[in-house]
Amino acid sequence: MVTSRARTRILSVLTVLSAAFVGLLVAAPPPAQADGPGVGTPWVVTLGDSYISGEAGRWAGSSNASSSRADALGSTAYFDNASGTGETINRCHRSKSAEAYIGGGVNGLNLACSGATTATSDGDNFKPGLDFFDNGSGKKGQAAMLQQFASTHRVGMVVVSIGGNDFKFADVVTSCVADFLASPSWWKDYCYDDSSVTANFTPANVAAVRARIAAALRNVATAMRNAGYADSQWTLLVQNYPSPIARGAGFRYSESGYTRQSTGGCGFWNKDADWANDTALPTINGAVFGAVADSGLTNTRTLDLSAAFNGRRLCENTVGLYEEKGIASWTSPGAVDQTEWVNQIRTVSTCCSNSPYYIQESLHPNYWAQLATRSCVRQAWNGGSPRSGACHIAGPGLVNGEPHMSLG
Repeated sequence: MVTSRARTRILSVLTVLSAAFVGLLVAAPPPAQADGPGVGTPWVVTLGDSYISGEAGRWAGSSNASSSRADALGSTAYFDNASGTGETINRCHRSKSAEAYIGGGVNGLNLACSGATTATSDGDNFKPGLDFFDNGSGKKGQAAMLQQFASTHRVGMVVVSIGGNDFKFADVVTSCVADFLASPSWWKDYCYDDSSVTANFTPANVAAVRARIAAALRNVATAMRNAGYADSQWTLLVQNYPSPIARGAGFRYSESGYTRQSTGGCGFWNKDADWANDTALPTINGAVFGAVADSGLTNTRTLDLSAAFNGRRLCENTVGLYEEKGIASWTSPGAVDQTEWVNQIRTVSTCCSNSPYYIQESLHPNYWAQLATRSCVRQAWNGGSPRSGACHIAGPGLVNGEPHMSLG
């Protein structure tokens, strides 16, 4: 028989044990949460077109004597599928040197696609735009891809380059080169006044493209919100476009003859090069940054690339081909400072006969330029407190394998 004193002791012990057990329940850590909004290693995700996907990232400078001199990444430069055996989307050309991969404890994902516009197109080559396209068979727009990824990964910053193809950039370049090759220096046929070119830069078309860019940026924000993010949990960094060629006076090849295109791969008349720098580029970049303001988003930053490659542009008189500079290859000391950061404009005769080059690589930032932009994106990330700025060459040589750049 249990006495009243024993019963009191038993109840006291049970009370202590019960309190201890409750304390353990309260103190126990919650189950681990899967990566997602605010949780896990941060990611930088890039969206947009060829100027951010990594088009031309295989090549570090140019050589007409031997492509191997400039071949920094080899034939697998654009392979981005899980097994490393090919492209996830044909001809998106997501380069291994692309700016998404800033390192420093931050992961990178490149969802951009060469040839992309604000809206998805599904022709001979699928080109995902910054929208929610989904055909139900695996083809998705970049906003849809971002939403899916961000729901299970901590995306801290999304970097966007878009709008150039909405202004039909490739068609404009084609017109300029065609006019250069088809007219003599004593009777120049300029592209800047061709109706097919001027149609892209009318006030009405500029306004329409600007509105499409703003809508695309809002799609990015919607994707992140749908993935569970508050606007304060991530930053949208929008970059504009760099000048790929100098003004006419800065070319190292004469307007006379065809050397400017046949040797340099930069077939622009001086007056067209001036127009490209003084009118076309500012108009496109004005639409891009204007769209950022029009979007109404408050978590945005801007990356000004307009002068980022000045001094290293295609055919600029401050740089040259490997054979012109007497440099053996891209691995030679000083190659980054003396060779071009923009790929030559290729025609059918210079790209497609047992050649490793693609026409679509023409006039795009190459290996050096992409590493340079990557440096500026890293500086814009700013240790997780993103900031705006203008990207410029800060000095000669390489810093940790990248060109020496500053974000002012």
